[in-house]
Amino acid sequence: MGFVMDGGKRPMTTTRYAVLRHLERVQHHLSLEVEDEHLEAFWAWALECNAITFLPDSSVRAPEGTVLVEAATGDADPTALVPYPPDALARKSRTDVALAQHGVQVPAGLPPVIAEVEVALRAPREVAERCLALFLCALRAESLASENAIPVAELRAKMPLAWAATTPVERAFLESEAPGRQEIVDHVWRYESLALLAWAVRVTAELPLPTAVCDVPGLARAMFELDAEAFVRDARLRDVGVLLDALDLHFRLHWATTDARLKKAPPPAGLEPGVVHERHHALNWLVRFEDAEWDEVATPT
Repeated sequence: MGFVMDGGKRPMTTTRYAVLRHLERVQHHLSLEVEDEHLEAFWAWALECNAITFLPDSSVRAPEGTVLVEAATGDADPTALVPYPPDALARKSRTDVALAQHGVQVPAGLPPVIAEVEVALRAPREVAERCLALFLCALRAESLASENAIPVAELRAKMPLAWAATTPVERAFLESEAPGRQEIVDHVWRYESLALLAWAVRVTAELPLPTAVCDVPGLARAMFELDAEAFVRDARLRDVGVLLDALDLHFRLHWATTDARLKKAPPPAGLEPGVVHERHHALNWLVRFEDAEWDEVATPT
């Protein structure tokens, strides 16, 4: 990845970004020699394996041999296409059609998200623990915002599994006697991340289009009604295809809301940008985007 970007000297382009994401997802790295008479068969094999290649001339190439990253300049052959597994391409196509029906326009060049054969989801237990921690922080933040603060010691005593699952940033927020206004607002918004992950582990049944904030009282009731130990022990994720459908959708919705903000235009289709962002954050964490932990998750569009 450092070679592709020449140690950070090259500007990001659509092709370079796609190559970086591909390298991030690589599960097998092979070194081999291929004689000239076998090159045609090799390129066919590379296509079937969703492989990109690094040749002796220091170029990075697509499966059929076109240049994705030229050694000296880092430029790509205009005809080169980064390979994607079929299910990722099909998912992107379905999402594009659905968005068009809602009047949401996104660039055709936005890449697919990670495919089923590439993804390594967080373990169900880890997702359940993350739900508990998010609920703890959002509850604390909501109480501070309403000027009816729940004592931290009380929260810790009543929600020990949630407390144990908090991140360094969350722990600092919880232990602060007087967190800043922005910190409080940020953690209240975590109800939206929680809503996404609660849906992912089947606590809630529906994930509506993000045009409004979630039903906080209903979500809180559902979380309070859980037996925390049983919830963590028995957690089950939705099917991987369903989760990746949600990721593909929210990746594109996030692009649309960001584009509207930059243009100082209203969000399309009545989308709520804050909800879109929180859901995208949760989904990127769920699929281990850039192998980042919760506090460091990025949501590039």
